[in-house]
Amino acid sequence: MSLAAKSLLLIAVLGLAACNNPDRYGQGGAGGPGGAGGAGGGIDTTGLGDPNNPTSIAYFNQRVGDRVLFAVDQSTLSPEARQILTAQAQWLNQNPGYAAIIEGHADEQGTREYNLNLGAKRAAAVQNFLISQGVAPGRLRTISYGKERPIEVCSAEACYAKNRRAVTVLSAGAGV
Repeated sequence: MSLAAKSLLLIAVLGLAACNNPDRYGQGGAGGPGGAGGAGGGIDTTGLGDPNNPTSIAYFNQRVGDRVLFAVDQSTLSPEARQILTAQAQWLNQNPGYAAIIEGHADEQGTREYNLNLGAKRAAAVQNFLISQGVAPGRLRTISYGKERPIEVCSAEACYAKNRRAVTVLSAGAGV
Protein backbone atom coordinates (compact mmCIF):
# COMPACT_ATOMS: atom_id res chain seq x y z
CA MET A 1 0.00 0.00 0.00
CA SER A 2 1.43 3.38 -0.97
CA LEU A 3 2.04 6.19 1.48
CA ALA A 4 -0.76 8.25 -0.10
CA ALA A 5 -3.27 5.40 0.29
CA LYS A 6 -2.23 4.87 3.91
CA SER A 7 -2.61 8.59 4.58
CA LEU A 8 -6.10 8.67 3.06
CA LEU A 9 -7.11 5.62 5.09
CA LEU A 10 -5.82 7.22 8.29
CA ILE A 11 -7.69 10.47 7.56
CA ALA A 12 -10.91 8.53 6.86
CA VAL A 13 -10.60 6.56 10.11
CA LEU A 14 -9.93 9.71 12.13
CA GLY A 15 -12.86 11.46 10.45
CA LEU A 16 -15.22 8.63 11.34
CA ALA A 17 -13.93 8.53 14.90
CA ALA A 18 -14.65 12.24 15.26
CA CYS A 19 -18.28 11.62 14.24
CA ASN A 20 -18.75 9.08 17.02
CA ASN A 21 -18.76 11.33 20.08
CA PRO A 22 -21.88 10.70 22.16
CA ASP A 23 -21.11 13.58 24.55
CA ARG A 24 -20.50 16.20 21.87
CA TYR A 25 -23.33 18.39 23.21
CA GLY A 26 -22.23 18.27 26.81
CA GLN A 27 -23.37 16.16 29.72
CA GLY A 28 -26.65 14.35 29.09
CA GLY A 29 -26.84 14.52 25.30
CA ALA A 30 -28.52 16.96 22.95
CA GLY A 31 -31.32 17.94 25.30
CA GLY A 32 -29.14 18.52 28.37
CA PRO A 33 -28.17 21.94 29.67
CA GLY A 34 -26.31 23.80 26.98
CA GLY A 35 -27.38 21.29 24.33
CA ALA A 36 -29.76 21.64 21.43
CA GLY A 37 -32.83 21.23 23.64
CA GLY A 38 -31.70 23.77 26.23
CA ALA A 39 -32.46 23.59 29.92
CA GLY A 40 -35.93 22.29 30.63
CA GLY A 41 -36.55 21.37 26.99
CA GLY A 42 -39.04 18.70 28.10
CA ILE A 43 -37.39 15.86 26.22
CA ASP A 44 -35.90 12.93 28.07
CA THR A 45 -32.53 12.37 26.36
CA THR A 46 -31.25 9.76 28.79
CA GLY A 47 -32.90 6.86 26.99
CA LEU A 48 -36.11 5.46 28.34
CA GLY A 49 -36.00 7.64 31.43
CA ASP A 50 -37.95 7.60 34.64
CA PRO A 51 -41.43 6.04 34.54
CA ASN A 52 -42.48 8.63 37.15
CA ASN A 53 -41.53 11.54 34.87
CA PRO A 54 -44.63 12.31 32.78
CA THR A 55 -42.49 13.58 29.88
CA SER A 56 -40.32 10.44 29.60
CA ILE A 57 -40.53 7.61 27.11
CA ALA A 58 -40.71 5.16 30.03
CA TYR A 59 -43.81 6.94 31.33
CA PHE A 60 -45.41 6.77 27.90
CA ASN A 61 -44.60 3.07 27.48
CA GLN A 62 -45.63 1.98 30.98
CA ARG A 63 -48.36 4.38 32.06
CA VAL A 64 -49.98 5.56 28.83
CA GLY A 65 -49.43 2.33 26.90
CA ASP A 66 -47.33 1.90 23.78
CA ARG A 67 -49.34 -0.86 22.06
CA VAL A 68 -52.79 -1.87 20.98
CA LEU A 69 -53.96 -5.35 20.07
CA PHE A 70 -56.10 -6.54 17.17
CA ALA A 71 -58.46 -9.43 16.48
CA VAL A 72 -57.57 -12.16 13.98
CA ASP A 73 -57.22 -10.82 10.42
CA GLN A 74 -58.46 -7.38 11.52
CA SER A 75 -57.13 -3.84 11.41
CA THR A 76 -60.20 -2.31 13.06
CA LEU A 77 -59.57 -0.56 16.38
CA SER A 78 -61.39 -2.04 19.36
CA PRO A 79 -62.91 0.21 22.05
CA GLU A 80 -59.94 -0.68 24.32
CA ALA A 81 -57.49 0.25 21.55
CA ARG A 82 -59.28 3.57 21.02
CA GLN A 83 -59.00 4.32 24.73
CA ILE A 84 -55.23 3.66 24.71
CA LEU A 85 -54.77 5.66 21.51
CA THR A 86 -56.74 8.59 22.92
CA ALA A 87 -54.31 8.64 25.86
CA GLN A 88 -51.38 8.38 23.43
CA ALA A 89 -52.70 11.32 21.40
CA GLN A 90 -53.15 13.44 24.55
CA TRP A 91 -49.60 12.62 25.64
CA LEU A 92 -48.16 13.35 22.19
CA ASN A 93 -50.06 16.64 22.00
CA GLN A 94 -48.68 17.64 25.41
CA ASN A 95 -45.13 16.58 24.44
CA PRO A 96 -44.53 18.02 20.97
CA GLY A 97 -40.80 17.31 21.08
CA TYR A 98 -41.38 13.64 20.34
CA ALA A 99 -42.08 11.88 17.04
CA ALA A 100 -43.30 8.31 16.64
CA ILE A 101 -42.92 5.34 14.38
CA ILE A 102 -45.97 3.11 14.47
CA GLU A 103 -45.03 -0.53 13.94
CA GLY A 104 -47.65 -2.88 12.56
CA HIS A 105 -47.32 -6.57 13.48
CA ALA A 106 -49.16 -9.82 12.78
CA ASP A 107 -49.14 -13.34 14.16
CA GLU A 108 -47.32 -16.18 12.40
CA GLN A 109 -50.41 -17.50 10.63
CA GLY A 110 -50.66 -16.67 6.93
CA THR A 111 -48.10 -15.83 4.29
CA ARG A 112 -45.34 -13.28 4.70
CA GLU A 113 -46.93 -10.98 2.12
CA TYR A 114 -50.37 -11.18 3.70
CA ASN A 115 -48.98 -10.38 7.15
CA LEU A 116 -46.88 -7.47 5.88
CA ASN A 117 -50.03 -6.00 4.32
CA LEU A 118 -52.06 -6.62 7.48
CA GLY A 119 -49.33 -5.02 9.62
CA ALA A 120 -49.36 -1.98 7.33
CA LYS A 121 -53.15 -1.68 7.69
CA ARG A 122 -52.88 -1.90 11.48
CA ALA A 123 -50.16 0.76 11.63
CA ALA A 124 -52.20 3.01 9.30
CA ALA A 125 -55.31 2.59 11.47
CA VAL A 126 -53.34 3.76 14.51
CA GLN A 127 -51.74 6.63 12.59
CA ASN A 128 -55.10 7.81 11.25
CA PHE A 129 -56.65 7.70 14.72
CA LEU A 130 -53.80 9.71 16.26
CA ILE A 131 -54.06 12.29 13.48
CA SER A 132 -57.83 12.52 14.06
CA GLN A 133 -57.02 13.34 17.68
CA GLY A 134 -54.83 16.30 16.69
CA VAL A 135 -51.36 14.79 16.42
CA ALA A 136 -49.49 16.42 13.54
CA PRO A 137 -49.06 13.98 10.62
CA GLY A 138 -45.42 15.00 10.19
CA ARG A 139 -44.61 13.52 13.60
CA LEU A 140 -45.88 10.06 12.67
CA ARG A 141 -44.48 7.39 10.38
CA THR A 142 -45.55 3.78 9.89
CA ILE A 143 -43.73 0.55 9.20
CA SER A 144 -44.96 -3.02 8.91
CA TYR A 145 -43.01 -5.98 10.21
CA GLY A 146 -45.75 -8.49 9.48
CA LYS A 147 -44.90 -11.69 11.32
CA GLU A 148 -41.13 -11.02 11.32
CA ARG A 149 -40.84 -9.67 14.89
CA PRO A 150 -42.99 -11.74 17.23
CA ILE A 151 -42.88 -11.08 20.96
CA GLU A 152 -44.16 -14.60 21.66
CA VAL A 153 -43.28 -17.68 19.64
CA CYS A 154 -45.57 -20.69 19.93
CA SER A 155 -48.48 -22.19 18.08
CA ALA A 156 -51.17 -21.20 20.55
CA GLU A 157 -53.82 -18.47 20.56
CA ALA A 158 -52.25 -16.86 23.66
CA CYS A 159 -49.07 -16.20 21.65
CA TYR A 160 -50.89 -15.20 18.49
CA ALA A 161 -52.98 -12.64 20.39
CA LYS A 162 -49.88 -10.85 21.73
CA ASN A 163 -48.33 -10.68 18.26
CA ARG A 164 -51.39 -9.07 16.60
CA ARG A 165 -50.45 -5.53 17.56
CA ALA A 166 -49.39 -2.02 16.66
CA VAL A 167 -46.64 -0.44 18.75
CA THR A 168 -45.99 3.29 19.01
CA VAL A 169 -42.21 3.81 19.30
CA LEU A 170 -41.16 7.29 20.39
CA SER A 171 -38.05 9.22 19.44
CA ALA A 172 -36.89 12.67 20.47
CA GLY A 173 -37.35 15.17 17.68
CA ALA A 174 -40.48 16.46 16.05
CA GLY A 175 -39.66 14.87 12.69
CA VAL A 176 -38.73 11.23 12.08
